Amino acid sequence: MKPPARLQALMDEGLIDSVVRQLKSGKEADVYVVRCGDDTCAAKVYKEANKRGFRQAVDYTENRKVRNSRQARAMAKRTTYGRQQQEAAWQSAEVDALYRLAAAGVRVPRPDNFHDGVLLMELVADEHGDAAPRLNDLSFSEAEARQHHATLIGEVVRMLCAGVIHGDLSEFNVLLAADGPVIIDLPQAVDAAGNNHAPRMLMRDVDNLRNFFGQHAPALLATQYGPEIWALYAAGLLSPDTPLTGRYERKAGEVDLSGVLREIEDARLEEAERLLRMS
Repeated sequence: MKPPARLQALMDEGLIDSVVRQLKSGKEADVYVVRCGDDTCAAKVYKEANKRGFRQAVDYTENRKVRNSRQARAMAKRTTYGRQQQEAAWQSAEVDALYRLAAAGVRVPRPDNFHDGVLLMELVADEHGDAAPRLNDLSFSEAEARQHHATLIGEVVRMLCAGVIHGDLSEFNVLLAADGPVIIDLPQAVDAAGNNHAPRMLMRDVDNLRNFFGQHAPALLATQYGPEIWALYAAGLLSPDTPLTGRYERKAGEVDLSGVLREIEDARLEEAERLLRMS
């Protein structure tokens, strides 16, 4: 196939040898299978901001660091240079998160290189060596659903212990590799300690997993891992080895955080839909 311009540039520089095929077209990027020497890799080509379906909401970018005050001022003023720097920061956030999480032992694709809006990384493969499918494309027995749910809750905990919350975790951005689930798509990952929206995003990620796997294992629908995990984290008691029960009882006078966060999220969605209708 004829490679897109950004991948052709990497071929010209010798970073990749050939483009095998397009793997998927997503809301924020297109992913291709490429050959790099003897290895088969994935190349994620980020879309330009005006062509991307996922917007850089301030909820996600809150407290993200920039290199210097000039960049921060330009980004705040939305100048041409500022928009370029904002786009670069959005892309590099995923690269930084992948390196950080891979070092912490989280099941994410291994990043190899990042150049001119293209992320080269490990191709997550199934037991046949083909590109691994998304959870959304599969069906599970009750036992399989419970096993994969437990694995992913463990990965959410490991991510949080590394200071990162995915922020958009669902069955659409988890691949089922030969040795289990692998989490992908992290440009919107947030700093757990520095983002005021972190609790809500963690609850939503965990709820998404519960609701998906609960279709196959209904007992999971009654679990409360989100509040349990956040309470342990906020108290400084969470580690990757902390045993979880899936149960959470609020103390007397304590606010139902998950309920409040859901109400806030519902209100935000209603307002977004209203603005969309007006536009």
